[in-house]
Amino acid sequence: HVQLVESGGGSVQAGGSLKLSCVVSSDTFSSYYMGWFRQSPGKEREGVAGITTSGQSTLYADSVEGRFTISRDNDKNTVYLQMNSLKPEDTAMYYCAAKRYCDNIRATTFPFWGQGTQVTVS
Repeated sequence: HVQLVESGGGSVQAGGSLKLSCVVSSDTFSSYYMGWFRQSPGKEREGVAGITTSGQSTLYADSVEGRFTISRDNDKNTVYLQMNSLKPEDTAMYYCAAKRYCDNIRATTFPFWGQGTQVTVS
């Protein structure tokens, strides 16, 4: 059973930065494609960023391209989301998720999810 725990959310002013972390309890973390998602009230869950098992390839939603950076440390079983130049529209609950196959950030393809961490930008 794979468990994911996010941290690092909080409240920040527009233009500020936050770095989210997601620790994965799995002996095979390096075999998972990882993604970050967000969801705000009344909206569908949106794929924000994805990263391949080696970390060599990443994928971003257009809305965050150039502002957010996803990375991973396979020795620490952790995936990160560095968020810069935050905007009020980035306000949402942020989730990390894991899957073994298919390099994309479609939420329905990810079977393992964390509980989320709230990000509020004012």
